[in-house]
Amino acid sequence: MDQISNEIVQQLLTALGNAYAPYSNHPVAAVMECPDGQQFAGSNVEVAHYKGLCAEASAISAMITAGQRELAKVYVMGPGEHLCTPCGDCRQRIREFATPDTQIMVISRQGEVLKTYTMETLLPDAFGPEQLPPR
Repeated sequence: MDQISNEIVQQLLTALGNAYAPYSNHPVAAVMECPDGQQFAGSNVEVAHYKGLCAEASAISAMITAGQRELAKVYVMGPGEHLCTPCGDCRQRIREFATPDTQIMVISRQGEVLKTYTMETLLPDAFGPEQLPPR
């Protein structure tokens, strides 16, 4: 299996350790990487009314706040060694900023790439901004 950089693994592990998941006990971390190499980490944040924030949404929010609008790579790490893929809402969020070349990778805690997706394989026939009328 492929390995990713220690820098990305450390960002993911730090975000995973900082996740706030007292209700599900299922911490998740994500790092969004832009074409210029900038990286934005996020972790899931649960709240008592069960409408928390996913790690991917957290990282995308940080990316947007920094003025970025395009994803080159997405890294996701869950609490175990199983695939922890983005939920449906996050697949749509990723789709908003992805290109056909964007890679979405699910990573083990040891930094192994468990599986890599393209946007088409992660969310086939997705609805995107180009389907909306011009503003």
